Amino acid sequence: MHLNRLLAAAAVVAIVGAPQLALAQEAAPAAPAQPAQVAPAGDLVDTLKASGQFTTFLRGIDSTNLTSVLKTYKNLTVFAPTDAAFQSMGEADLAKLMNDKAALQKLLTHHIINAPVDSSKIKGARGPVPSVAQDQILLDGSEEGALKADGATIVQADVRATNGIVHVVDKVLVAGAGEAQAAATGESQPGSTAAGNASGTNP
Repeated sequence: MHLNRLLAAAAVVAIVGAPQLALAQEAAPAAPAQPAQVAPAGDLVDTLKASGQFTTFLRGIDSTNLTSVLKTYKNLTVFAPTDAAFQSMGEADLAKLMNDKAALQKLLTHHIINAPVDSSKIKGARGPVPSVAQDQILLDGSEEGALKADGATIVQADVRATNGIVHVVDKVLVAGAGEAQAAATGESQPGSTAAGNASGTNP
């Protein structure tokens, strides 16, 4: 009799606990989706369009008259944030940015370098490189196996369009963000700089 009571109690616990376990399993956060690999498909704009995951970036360059620049100028380097990167800004901030053409153009041109900078020029170096916005992008390849731009991770490097290079980044670049992150972590500067590598020299 005592054994039957124990079995009955165990059955009740199992029945009551099962939904809670299922809810706990459902509530477990999903791992963030990795962006699909980008393949060259013509010029910089056509390559980004063909990928299908840069619609916000493309809408921005369209509305700020930068599309022709990315289609016709040669030897550009573009750090392209995915749609997910823009969404992480928050809906209100993104809407505000998209409605401020001057701020949007400044932000987007900060993602462009008027020189070919492939991953070989970033690896093993750390330093600022001038952007088309006339400010600085902090490129950082000093950490083994990681390439960064203004603190954003380059999740795919060296997509070679007909008129330049695309590096896919997981965050929207913000001028000064890389320096602030480095200062917060107390990082030191290595001897080789990204600017020197980009120009083909090491100071």
